[in-house]
Amino acid sequence: MQAQNADVICLQDTRASAFDLDDPAFQLDGYFLYASDAEVPSQGGVALYSRLQPKAVIWGLGFETCDRYGRYLQADFDKVSIATLLLPSGQGGDENLNHKFKFMDDFTHYLNKQRRKRREYIYCGSLYLAHQKLDVKNWRDCQQLPGFLAPERAWMDEVFGTMGYVDALREVSREGDQYSWWPDSEQADMLNLGWRFDYHILTPGMRRSVRSARLPRQPRFSQHAPLIVDYDWLLSI
Repeated sequence: MQAQNADVICLQDTRASAFDLDDPAFQLDGYFLYASDAEVPSQGGVALYSRLQPKAVIWGLGFETCDRYGRYLQADFDKVSIATLLLPSGQGGDENLNHKFKFMDDFTHYLNKQRRKRREYIYCGSLYLAHQKLDVKNWRDCQQLPGFLAPERAWMDEVFGTMGYVDALREVSREGDQYSWWPDSEQADMLNLGWRFDYHILTPGMRRSVRSARLPRQPRFSQHAPLIVDYDWLLSI
């Protein structure tokens, strides 16, 4: 991450307490670090590194499905807010899937309210949702799996359609085989049987600022690949 030289780095599913992240091993030279942890640290958590100290930092969204699990943290700068966001995966049974749908419903109400704000937003999120057919390698075989269910895809249609939010990657590329998550390393490295689960969700005013976006598969950090987006935007406070 130090070599990447990004202005802001957003992490999801840290599975660590804010106290753990105070350890010098997790500090980056020249960055401010903020973290939100879950009541049970192994169940979520997000973090954000920023070269510029934000004028304000917001922890949580005010609803239980988010805040109990440390799923949201927002840094406010001049005219733009950048947030790190983690949705429930919905994997592992009906209870987990219902928890995910409840979060999606709560987050929809939040996004609707944000559209009235006079500032721009970048939501950097691990959503555990693949939106379109080109976002899943073998989409026909995945239609009954959490992450590509019809109600999940309909929610994405609403966010990027009716609500007017922007998918940063799709602003600059319509290519397939651009995935950010694989069930295991062999599928990632040998077969590329992936899903695009990670997004930058933008307010409409950010649409024309997207210069490039990519999902590098190497080096491997985890089941996820980082989504790296360059914006024509100068951060300030």
